[in-house]
Amino acid sequence: MKITYYGHASLGIEVNGTNIIVDPFISANELAKHIDVNSLKADYILITHAHGDHILDVETIATNTGATIVSNAEIAGYYEAKGFKTHPMNHGGSWQFNFGKVKYVNAIHSSSFPDGTYGGQPGGFVIEADNKNVYIAGDTALTYDMKLISMRNPLDLAILPIGDNFTMDVDDAAIAAEFLEVTTVLGYHYDTFGYIKIDHEVAKQKFANKHKELILLPVGDSIGI
Repeated sequence: MKITYYGHASLGIEVNGTNIIVDPFISANELAKHIDVNSLKADYILITHAHGDHILDVETIATNTGATIVSNAEIAGYYEAKGFKTHPMNHGGSWQFNFGKVKYVNAIHSSSFPDGTYGGQPGGFVIEADNKNVYIAGDTALTYDMKLISMRNPLDLAILPIGDNFTMDVDDAAIAAEFLEVTTVLGYHYDTFGYIKIDHEVAKQKFANKHKELILLPVGDSIGI
């Protein structure tokens, strides 16, 4: 499994010959201006919630690629009404896709589209594929529910927001890593705006103090797990 960081909370995942894009907010992100949205490959687009900084490029990518949009029932319905292919989910439910299994799990946040349309309840995803388990938290506060994830899915990687103000900060994310019983964390949702800028070295040290590894990728770089 290869995971590429496209800035903010945007990810690309390549697994079992399938391309997945998560929460694409690329074209308006100054830190990701070297990423060409129109060149991205996607078979699926996973959306954690409906905020503009997570859906900006959904329609462009879906139009270019014919990708299926996977999200909660309200978000899926919103895009289905616009003629896009969708797969609706809800919290606690899972589905076996051609690349692996996806479960939609709880997040504590808000969720509405930029036009004011209700975006359902926010969530995250657990992906089981290629003998690996990856948790994508989406925008969330620290929640004790995270302990339930590791009870069902021993994790190889957790992808957690760390920018504070709108989500968990680094300290809460380090506690989340303990709840999740995961050693390696990919940080996201930081540095894009003034509200969420962080000190990278301080953040990494806080994780190291708990015997965890925090990975902060340059935009466009990838890791393999």
